[in-house]
Amino acid sequence: MSAGTAERVDQPVPEVRDPAERHRRNKAVVVLSIVLALLVYFALDAKSKTVKYILGERVSQDHPTHELNAAPVAWTCVALVAIALVLAATNVLRRPAFAIPTFIVAGLAFYVGFMIWEFRDQGGQFQAAISNPLPGTIAIATPLILGALAGVMCERSGVINIAIEGQFLVGAFLAAVFASLIFSAVAGLVAAVVGGILVGAMLALFAIRYQVNQVVVGVVLVAFASGLTAFLVNQIPDSGKGKEYLNQPPILDKIAIPGLSKLPLVGEALFTQTLLVYLMYVAIVAVPFVLYQTRWGLRVRSVGEHPKAADTVGIRVNRVRWQAVLVGGGLAGLGGAYFTVGSSGSFDQDISNGQGFIALAAVIMGRWNPVGATLAALFFGFMWNLQNQVGLVGKVPSEFLGAAPYIATIIAVAGFVGRVRPPAADGEPYVKG
Repeated sequence: MSAGTAERVDQPVPEVRDPAERHRRNKAVVVLSIVLALLVYFALDAKSKTVKYILGERVSQDHPTHELNAAPVAWTCVALVAIALVLAATNVLRRPAFAIPTFIVAGLAFYVGFMIWEFRDQGGQFQAAISNPLPGTIAIATPLILGALAGVMCERSGVINIAIEGQFLVGAFLAAVFASLIFSAVAGLVAAVVGGILVGAMLALFAIRYQVNQVVVGVVLVAFASGLTAFLVNQIPDSGKGKEYLNQPPILDKIAIPGLSKLPLVGEALFTQTLLVYLMYVAIVAVPFVLYQTRWGLRVRSVGEHPKAADTVGIRVNRVRWQAVLVGGGLAGLGGAYFTVGSSGSFDQDISNGQGFIALAAVIMGRWNPVGATLAALFFGFMWNLQNQVGLVGKVPSEFLGAAPYIATIIAVAGFVGRVRPPAADGEPYVKG
């Protein structure tokens, strides 16, 4: 080997970076820099030394108020985000195993720092306290998670489900009516599942059998469900026996799981819940297992990615799609039951208030993955609960608080999930050749 060759071999090979990786790093650095600047402002702006907090959702005998020395906690949050910024700038967070925990810690640090700033320096006689965000988040996220899992189930099979909002409305209405008639909240859950399946059957009929544009069908079904439930609920008297028997359902009782419900901070929030919430927990585990660990789940994913190849190996594509859409409809209908027998009781016009579309956004943000969709739905529920908590103080303008969950939805879907690729055959009807 010549000296020139040896010299070239000894020279260091320049590191090759993927442009997408550089883009992700730069985006993380920018976001963490903004978060760090805000936390520094929060820490410097506050004047009072303490802030009140409670470990439960509201002040009670079991959850009295406590005082927290605010300044050390606020500056600890600053330090945690500063460390995350250094790690991002030095490209240590290339691997998800490091990046995801770091971003979770940074997000929690920002939440704590913001809440301390928000609840410090309160004027007037009433002094609000920081409450545990878990109970409110779980309550708000329950229908979102069930709707998002329904969307994942449908779209993994190749059928776009815009009709989640309609399935929520029909499920909520039937839950209220049948629970009132039978005076059983559990019967309301069953009726809600049936209602969601009925709307899912309509979606499958037009999208799979008659091959109508699936987005158009979904929008039409939402309008149909909204108009139909509004018409039917207006036929129910506002008082008397008619309302009692048709729109005054019992609400699900909370069930405490022995042992787990006594865990500090999380026990009451997670394990003293209604049957509907426990069914949501089951769905969080069951849907990923069914999709990724069973033969039927493999068929669902195959007809959503390459229906022609699935057909050549003997899989009946449209039958599997029908099954997936009906299962998804049942999940979404169950989510709709939250709005009546799971929380408020009686049904009101458009009671779901557009949350079916937020569940659809969670599907996209979660990359059509059931675990990702669940986390996205939890994020949206957390943002709504934050709006409710911070509204007690009023330091942030109420108009911004009202828009915050939707702004967070747009930012999350548009900027923080990178490039998302739906199933290859999503929205494409299959005709056997």
